[in-house]
Amino acid sequence: MTALVMLRALRASVAVFVRDVLSGLLQVSHNTLALLGLAVVAVLAFASGHADLRHEAERVAFGWLQSRHEARAEREGNLLVALSDPQGVARATAADPRELNRQQAAVAKWLSRRYRVAPEPISRLVQEAWQVGQRAGLEPTLILAIMAVESSFNPFAQSAVGAQGLMQVMTRVHDDKYEAFGGTLAAFDPVTNLRVGVQVLKECIARAGGLEAGLRYYVGAANLNDDGGYVGKVLAEQGYLRQVANGRGVPINAPMPVRPAPSSPAAPVEQTASATGSNQVVALR
Repeated sequence: MTALVMLRALRASVAVFVRDVLSGLLQVSHNTLALLGLAVVAVLAFASGHADLRHEAERVAFGWLQSRHEARAEREGNLLVALSDPQGVARATAADPRELNRQQAAVAKWLSRRYRVAPEPISRLVQEAWQVGQRAGLEPTLILAIMAVESSFNPFAQSAVGAQGLMQVMTRVHDDKYEAFGGTLAAFDPVTNLRVGVQVLKECIARAGGLEAGLRYYVGAANLNDDGGYVGKVLAEQGYLRQVANGRGVPINAPMPVRPAPSSPAAPVEQTASATGSNQVVALR
């Protein structure tokens, strides 16, 4: 009888001990969760006032999830997913032709057919030419005509002397203009090349005092008797683009003036580095 009483007392003591321990753990858990919640709230409150931190956290989290997704796809042999890049569409130089106004759409369609390039990237360049031209005080049809004559809308074109990109800017001469865009490799980004080319063109026109003379500076023929027909080709192409923008029909195979051989054996000079440096002319182009 005494043993039974002692056993019951022992069980009661153990039960009380276990109950106290569980109660303590529960209390500690509540306190820990409360502290964790407060910490999370504090971090979120801090991050909400710092957009850069929030964006960085989102970037890291997305990168971690993307890397796991790609690793799993690679293990399964799905290289299309493993090598995918969701940011590719954001980097593409393209626009929906339906987003253009009537004039821009007509010009984009004509250029796309004339130079056999896709309408989406041409639409983006037409949009940019209109926007940049308005800010620079230059006709967008002039900007597009220069790209057509210089590179036929090949953003990776390069001349024998180093003129690069859509507008064939002399990158080594105008490297300072690319600093704002991350460096000279941006010469092969179509939009960047267009913007830098427009700046160079504007400086050339300002220095020369007129459009035709400015175009001669742009192509590096300012000190030559003959520009090789360059100015005539640009203005002829601009004339076609003006007609297209005004709703007139222009054949896509409309001819441009033939570019004759230069009459002078002297090598032409390249684009001047600055409109303000009147004596700053120039390496060979």
